[in-house]
Amino acid sequence: MTWFDTPVDAVEAAAYRVPVPVGEADGTLQWDGTTIVVVHVCAGEMRGLGWTYADRACVSLIQGILGDAVRRTGTLQPQANWHAMQRAIRNLGRPGLVSCAMSALDTALWDLSARLAGLPLSRLLGQVRDEVDVYGSGGFTTLANSELQAQIEDWAHEKRIPRVKIKVGESWGSRTNRDLSRVEFTRKVAGDDVDVYVDANGAYSVGQASRMARRLTEWNVSWFEEPVSSDDLSGLARIRGVADADVAAGEYGYDLVYFEQMLAAEAVDCLQVDVTRCGGYTEWLRVAALAAARNIEVSAHCAPNLSTPVAVATPNFRHIEWFIDHDRIESEFFDGATTPLGGVVAPAAGLGHGMTLREVDARRYRVA
Repeated sequence: MTWFDTPVDAVEAAAYRVPVPVGEADGTLQWDGTTIVVVHVCAGEMRGLGWTYADRACVSLIQGILGDAVRRTGTLQPQANWHAMQRAIRNLGRPGLVSCAMSALDTALWDLSARLAGLPLSRLLGQVRDEVDVYGSGGFTTLANSELQAQIEDWAHEKRIPRVKIKVGESWGSRTNRDLSRVEFTRKVAGDDVDVYVDANGAYSVGQASRMARRLTEWNVSWFEEPVSSDDLSGLARIRGVADADVAAGEYGYDLVYFEQMLAAEAVDCLQVDVTRCGGYTEWLRVAALAAARNIEVSAHCAPNLSTPVAVATPNFRHIEWFIDHDRIESEFFDGATTPLGGVVAPAAGLGHGMTLREVDARRYRVA
């Protein structure tokens, strides 16, 4: 028996709610914790691990209709397993929680496949480079300047990551003067040799975003993420036409059609893909190919450790968002989680993606 005709014995899922040290916010949302849904796919004594950052409702989907679809295929074949899940959820709707649940299960299936094949997951996915760039991400609108300074100094000076991102668009774009003050402060702390990025989370109107784009040139901001809603493709394209900074969006892409529409609208300079939302590694590779056909790079949105194996297998890849909340959770939950240094990260050593759940450490956060 080979790894690709190994039967899937069991599908397990659990949800964990991890509080943040203090309340956090961006331009359009506030939160006091993060939920991670962790999946294990079992074949004999071997287990594959995946996860998504989504509501606990994903647990029922994974252990129910999606897990049943995977088991019905009879063997471990990630592409076939993915299509079985896609067919099974026809009447549920793909975007949103269903796609998050699919993503977690798909990443676990790929991890299990690589472990059974005796390979690092990055090799199984088609590795093209040894390491990829990262950028430090956090900079919440709720932070005092002293707290923001500590984050930036940790990224830029302690970890030597030459790219940092902060949130703007505070209170749905109603505090633009404070946004600009925080950008100026970030540039001062980071220094001239560090790229400064901003993320509005869709808080601005097209007019506001256009004016902000012009002002951001004063501090040489090179990345303007979701200046307007990511649903407003024509608005994104308009901002792209006036901004010096690269316009980025795509983190709310749950299926291939969404990304194709964004690319066809010429809405972004760099396409963001979230492996825990888009449909997992299987769909990520398709999205990256779509972008490559238009000479567009892709960037990994969040879930940094889960993104790394597929990032090094993506020729048209730019960087991983090393998001502070997810980094904190993944470092606590998973043996094998990595830490970037010098602005780059390589996949964890070992078979599969190289990570295992610290079940004892995670247990106190379990909610489903």
